[in-house]
This record gives sequence, structure tokens and C-alpha cells, in this order.
Amino acid sequence: MTDRPPVCDYEGSQYQSTFWDQGERAYEDQTEARALRALLPPNGKLMLEIGAGAGRNTPRYTGFERVVLLDYSRTQLQQAQERLGRSDRYLYVAADVYRLPFAPGLFDAATMIRVIHHLAEAPTALRQIREVLQTGGTFILEFANKQHLKAIARWVLGHQTWSPFDPQPVEFVKLNFDFHPRTILDWLAGAQFQPQQVRALSYFRVGLLKRLAPTGVLVALDSLLQPTGQWFQFSPSVIVRARADGEGVAALPGQFFRCPECRSVDLKDNGDHLRCAGCDRRWAIRDGIYDFKEPL
Repeated sequence: MTDRPPVCDYEGSQYQSTFWDQGERAYEDQTEARALRALLPPNGKLMLEIGAGAGRNTPRYTGFERVVLLDYSRTQLQQAQERLGRSDRYLYVAADVYRLPFAPGLFDAATMIRVIHHLAEAPTALRQIREVLQTGGTFILEFANKQHLKAIARWVLGHQTWSPFDPQPVEFVKLNFDFHPRTILDWLAGAQFQPQQVRALSYFRVGLLKRLAPTGVLVALDSLLQPTGQWFQFSPSVIVRARADGEGVAALPGQFFRCPECRSVDLKDNGDHLRCAGCDRRWAIRDGIYDFKEPL
């Protein structure tokens, strides 16, 4: 499996508690919530949440009958189970975004929030997402913006070597990328997505400001500024709502999972594993988590 793109693995991480719960990031969390509320379809049948982690955003997808939480880390999905519980509404899947284990045209919507900045081959992942979405489906993508105001100021003052206006991604830490908005929009178009709305988030992501000003005030001001992303993007975070265009294959009744190795959609549930009729590989089901990271 050495030809796979590298994956940023949060296995064993307490990311939810250290970064979000204890990390003074209520402002960022609430600005994302406002953006999702504005961009999400009012209802739908099946949502794919890519990089769901511990399920921070999952309760916000209230209009969908079922939500599939996908993450590469099994321990993150276990934390999501603890937060959300086990029910028919939530399905937990451990898998690689570059090899999504779902039938083509299965989902009517997908989100990928705070994930693409870990992807060394983002266009490949975007094509995979388009393949599992129905034509006309909604995709909501958040990305880290290299063209934000602080980066521009640092570059002008000579405090950083890379230009925020260069369309190439910048890898500031291993498997941590900032992207130019135009590059992301071009990649979306190349994967047969038509951007519909662009919103700019977290204009006030400054530690001192977050400590001095009430969170509610900053979130309200940020919400007023978010629509400016339709014309210019100078915020640290940008979120795009796109429509899945082009010709796509619709999933047939009864189709759901697809083998990541041979791409057969003929998988039989044997209780503790799924067996692929195409290549005879077995994929574990452990404590309510469908594990497609490696076959048994």
C-alpha cells in the first residue's frame, strides 16, 4: 500500500478536548456553526461527514435523516460514539478519503470541515467525493486560506518568505497546508463541482481580541462579514458550498458500501465483518465501526 498518499492520522489523539473544549476556540466553533446554518440544505436523506472526528459538527446536520461519520482514526470515531450514541441515524466508518468505501452516487450531501489542509493530494480526494455524491448534490468544503490579512502583513513586512498571492499551496508544517482560494475553486471545477456560495470566516481570530471581547459580539460581527467571501477572501478560513455537476452514476437500491480494493459493491454482511464478493477481502466491523483501513 506504499503508493497511497500520506494520511494525517489522529489515532489516539484527544483533539476534541485539547483543541476545542480547552483551547479557547468557542469563537471559531460558533462562526462555523453560523456558516453551516446558512449553507446547509434544509433537509436530505443521507449526509457524508468527511473527517468527522469526535462529532463536533454532526449535531448541526439536523435536516438529514442519516449521517455517515467518516474518519481515518478509529479512536476519534469512538469518541464520536460517546458523544452521539449509537442509533440508526448515525453510521461510523473508518476509511481513507482517497479510497472512499461507498457506492457511486450514494449521498445527497457531504461536508469536509477542517480536513483538506491535511491532504497532500487534495484534487484526488475531491474527485472521490464527487463520485459518491448524486448529481445535483451539495458539497460544503472549508479550507485554510493562505491569503488572509495577517499573512499579507507578514509578507509585506518581510517576516515570511512565501507570498500569500502565489496560487501554490504552502506546507507550513508536515501535512498542514494553506491554500489560495482560486486554487481551491479551480480544483472544485476540475472535480465537477460548481461553487454556489463562498463565505469568509474567522476575521477576528486574534488571541488578544478573543480574550478582550465577548465571544457573542465577535461571532455576530463575523456573521455580518461572512458574505463578503463571495467577492474577496482575506479571512483565515473560507467555506464553499458547491453543487455536484456533470454526469454521475446513481446508486442502485440496496447498494451502500464498496470495496476500496477492487471497487465491487457486492459486500455481504457477516455480523463482525463485510466480505467482498469481488476479491474475497474481509473488512471488520468492530464495536459499531465499519473499518475499511486495512482488510482482515
